[in-house]
Amino acid sequence: MALLRLENVTKRFGGLIAVNNLSLEIQEGEAIGIVGPNGSGKTTLFNVISGVFFPEEGRVIYEGKDITRMPSYKRAPLGLGRTFQIPRPFGSASVRENVATGAMFGTLAGKVSVDDCLEIADRYIQLVGLEEHESKEALTLTPVEKKMMEIARALAMHPKLLLMDEAMAGMHPKDIDKTVAFLKKIKEEEGISIVAMVEHIMRAVVGFAERVMVIHQGKKLVDAPTKEALEDQRVVDVYFGHAAGEGNAKG
Repeated sequence: MALLRLENVTKRFGGLIAVNNLSLEIQEGEAIGIVGPNGSGKTTLFNVISGVFFPEEGRVIYEGKDITRMPSYKRAPLGLGRTFQIPRPFGSASVRENVATGAMFGTLAGKVSVDDCLEIADRYIQLVGLEEHESKEALTLTPVEKKMMEIARALAMHPKLLLMDEAMAGMHPKDIDKTVAFLKKIKEEEGISIVAMVEHIMRAVVGFAERVMVIHQGKKLVDAPTKEALEDQRVVDVYFGHAAGEGNAKG
């Protein structure tokens, strides 16, 4: 049984089709990259999976359970974690307190004390290399440090599936390589399925993803092992500006 299955999902905004009859399966422990040009529907797809938006058509199945109409706050305790393209810290709270909130509202919600959550936070802060900053207010961090804190907060949820929205955007190539190595390590150690959404950072895609799904104009264009997907002529055409079809979408 797939960890997550999307069945013919369609999401519209008025007359605009953002995700168009898209199906996808994610197995336990997979590392998947979702790529596509700006406006291809990637962010909308993440929002449908995480419960920010409900689709007009199709179903979202998680561990065999239909969660299509389940709100985000109920999906988090089931093991669905999420980072955002623009980090959303509690600015006046410390890094440690920010990361601890992940433990409070993730799969351990109601099972651990506040002190336990702070100890869990310590582990993930160390893993992402922010231990020197754990007492600082989150708003004082650099943009890259905020991204790493958000990854730590999502991991503190002890997710089974982690959705990463442009987590490596704006990073120096060396930082991208370090983050890719870290994610591969944490995926293996904790058995997490990770779906990373990226724009044009092919360095991250090739280094991390075992499989790539390419979205174009809200539709699934290619879903294949990474090398095969990135060498597909349809993908090359889309990235170099040759239209692979007509239609509108929202990213």
